[in-house]
Amino acid sequence: MAEDSRPDPDALLAAIQKSEAATKRGKFKVFLGMAAGVGKTYSMLRAAHRAQREGVQVLVGFVETHGRKETEALLAGLTILPRRKVEYRGVTLEEMDLDALLARHPQLAVVDELPHTNAPGSRHAKRYQDIIELLDAGIDVFTTMNVQHAESRVDTVRQITGSTVQETVPDSVIDCAEMELIDLPPEDLLKRLDEGKIYMPERAEQAMMNFFREGNLNALREMALRLAADHVGQDVHDYLQAMQITGPWRSGHRLLVAVSASPYSPHMIRWTRRLADNLDCPWLAVYVEQPQPLSDENQERLTKHLALARELGAEVITTADAGIARGILRVAHQQNVTQIVVGKPGGDGLLDWFRGGQLLRRLVRESGHIELHIVRPEAVEKGQRKRRWHLAGESSLWQYGAGLAVVGVCTGFNALLYTHVLPQALALIYLLGVVLLAFGVGRGPTLATATASALLWDYFFLPPRFSFRMEHVEDEMMFGMYFVVALVLGQFASRVRWQERAERRREERSTALYLLTSDLADAADVDEVAQRLVRQVAQAFKAKVAVLLRESGGSLARTAHRASTFPVSEKEQSVAAWAFRFGKAAGRFTDNLPSAAAIYMPLQTNRAPVGVLGVALEGDQQPTLEQRDLLNAYARQAALVLDRLRLDGESQQAQLLAESEKLSKALLNSISHELRTPISAITTAASALVDSKTPAALRDTLAHEIQESAGRLNRLVSNLLDMTRLESGNVKPRLDWCDVADLIDVSLRQNERELSHHHVALSLQQPLPLVRMDFVLIEQALNNLLLNAAHYTPPGTTVEVKASATAEEMTISVADRGPGLPPESLPHVFDKFYRAPGAPAGGTGLGLSIVKGLVEAHGGRVEARNRPGGGAEFSIHLPMAANPAPALEPVA
Repeated sequence: MAEDSRPDPDALLAAIQKSEAATKRGKFKVFLGMAAGVGKTYSMLRAAHRAQREGVQVLVGFVETHGRKETEALLAGLTILPRRKVEYRGVTLEEMDLDALLARHPQLAVVDELPHTNAPGSRHAKRYQDIIELLDAGIDVFTTMNVQHAESRVDTVRQITGSTVQETVPDSVIDCAEMELIDLPPEDLLKRLDEGKIYMPERAEQAMMNFFREGNLNALREMALRLAADHVGQDVHDYLQAMQITGPWRSGHRLLVAVSASPYSPHMIRWTRRLADNLDCPWLAVYVEQPQPLSDENQERLTKHLALARELGAEVITTADAGIARGILRVAHQQNVTQIVVGKPGGDGLLDWFRGGQLLRRLVRESGHIELHIVRPEAVEKGQRKRRWHLAGESSLWQYGAGLAVVGVCTGFNALLYTHVLPQALALIYLLGVVLLAFGVGRGPTLATATASALLWDYFFLPPRFSFRMEHVEDEMMFGMYFVVALVLGQFASRVRWQERAERRREERSTALYLLTSDLADAADVDEVAQRLVRQVAQAFKAKVAVLLRESGGSLARTAHRASTFPVSEKEQSVAAWAFRFGKAAGRFTDNLPSAAAIYMPLQTNRAPVGVLGVALEGDQQPTLEQRDLLNAYARQAALVLDRLRLDGESQQAQLLAESEKLSKALLNSISHELRTPISAITTAASALVDSKTPAALRDTLAHEIQESAGRLNRLVSNLLDMTRLESGNVKPRLDWCDVADLIDVSLRQNERELSHHHVALSLQQPLPLVRMDFVLIEQALNNLLLNAAHYTPPGTTVEVKASATAEEMTISVADRGPGLPPESLPHVFDKFYRAPGAPAGGTGLGLSIVKGLVEAHGGRVEARNRPGGGAEFSIHLPMAANPAPALEPVA
């Protein structure tokens, strides 16, 4: 069979989605250079002039000329946006006015220095985040960058130049850009530096002795060329994918890098990113949580490392396991990883070397077919290095104090028992204390307590007492075995305690998500969802919560939902609006508008945002990884529920619209028929009357036909007007005391012609009390019932009209001996435009609906039922009021 050459549906879908995203987003171009002074800004401004000559609206958002006259001359002729002034510690700083640039919304924005760090208080911490917002708004952007600022190249630059680059740009930002390399030979660049075209003379001399050495520049030039080449290779890959051209570019690699709180982790992350670029494959960053809790410093460092991995495009996974190697390999097998990246033991301490070597040996032994990359870590600054010796990992001092207290209690107790039992039995007391302590403290205190207890047992209780010397081999064996057993049991108990805590945390997370899911699933409307979401988040995070929902026009509400527990100021609302617009977390503890008082998470679905969740945490402690993940899960779950309610509302609206269209068609068809029939009869009869040849004997008949058709037409128009009045709520009964017998008599006389082919039987209770009602409205309702009986029952049958009263209500009924109503039609017979199956042609289906509306306007009710023996009965039930006082006879 020939090979199937049809395109891959998933690849087609990805290409379509990428194309749609590209059409909505602005175009991004980066002018890349190896170092300052190669002419990046100059080339960028020349390109902006070319675009302006081609009719493109260009606006300079921010350009730093550094006093270079050639660059300043190119600004002439371009529209320059005034800069925003920021006061910081008594110094006035100038920054790009992002809001003004978005408001002007040019076709092309020129923004220099992509890696720039914005002044504190700005919307974003970095300029590349400003540029991302411009691109998302559909604005094309030109910018500049040196190769040393690429996040994945930072370690290599530090190794080459000895300088640490502080301002970096994530590779994921550069990946979406068109790149133009501005190349200049190092000799020419050094010449420009010597001529003072880059820096002032004193600074130029210092630069030539450090960063701007020819060897450094050659290496940086090669890096810039390689980065540009890699970018071109990705463009070729995208082209092959779009054109469905098969080739060797589809690799099956999947990388995993182990991440920890170690200061060496950023180098490992960047190295893996570069390898993933070369192999064109996805990669994971995995953190394995250990029994020892992390200090606040290490927790913050770990959070930064995982955030760096996300910025560079990794899928971040956290797991818990007592063994790092076991956790890494478990995730690797679950995620189908082909290559694992770990660091070569780089610590200068014995404990670091032992731990690192043990990890590598186990990975090599148990990795199977998974390949290993063992990478030498780059040197880090002294301030970033870990302390080399932790007796308790990250345990606090109180745990050591507890260990000493346990040892002291056990020693005192053994002193009391010393004269009654053998010394070997006293070791069990110490062992019991070590095991019990291990369930409440970390490994370090457990190790210290086991060591201290062994030494004290030897010193105080093993002969010779008050000496560490042992006379018998049995005592030495006993001491060694005790020490090993105490360590093993202590470590085992500590591990059990950690596993129990890890399971408890997982259970708490699962329970919290379950409670939220079940709570939101029962919510009937958006208000109830907001109330329950606020309650659940407040309980889980011990924080104040605000919910802002999307309005009908598609924008975010200006005020928080009434269920919120903290007010959202105008400033905070603007932060929430940014998160809503761009679908990214903003506010406190984030890189977007970090000066806000709360974290704002967008309630985002695949289709559109439905609102924003604001969480104001207490204190200055950053949320942990688990808290961030849980908050993200809460936001996703709430967004799904809100989106489901919105879809349900749209579905109901669509059903109502379809039903309305169906009713409109039925009404149009019915009314057109009902109008056409009497109008045709009137037209025909009128034409015959005008004709002089029509016999005189037929003229009376024709006149009656015109009269009957006009009456029918009048009833139709009256029904339509009455239904309109009922639906608008303009029917206001004018209640007065009325005689029901008179009402029935008037209605029968008015419908005498229509009832002429039926026998009318009248059954009235004697005497009938007076009823407070609107005589005209109830007369119209009774007329509709009589006309309904006359129209839908065969000629010659009996139509019965009955009236009776109780203390609570008056009942007026019209019964017939026609075919009756189908049982399934009884609940719908009073609905608008409803016609029972098999009903004769004619009629609009409004008569009985009008009866219901008129009676309910009096506070009454209507009822329809089938009669025994055949036929239907329609009843009007009106509430009874206290009888009026009799009128007094005037005194003569």
